[in-house]
Amino acid sequence: MSFQAYLDALEQKTGHTPRELVAQAHERGLDAPGTKAGEVVTWLADEYGVGRGHAMALVHVLKCGATISTKHVGSTGSHRDESDTLWLDGVATRPA
Repeated sequence: MSFQAYLDALEQKTGHTPRELVAQAHERGLDAPGTKAGEVVTWLADEYGVGRGHAMALVHVLKCGATISTKHVGSTGSHRDESDTLWLDGVATRPA
């Protein structure tokens, strides 16, 4: 599953775009330096029933922003992404 696919599935599971979830995390102080990944994982599990893998995709966005490593960009593996920039504004608004 690509990194973007994790975020898309997170949107489907929660009903919120990744950008909205980032805003919610900010309101809870979960984007502060030193915040442990487990705190975000627990919040998403408790609030939305989200599993660890999907939650960790949001942890990455909280810590690193929308940029990911180019390691899998353009590759043929199951974790390939088409871009090194993640789309955070929802599946319905992503450019084709």
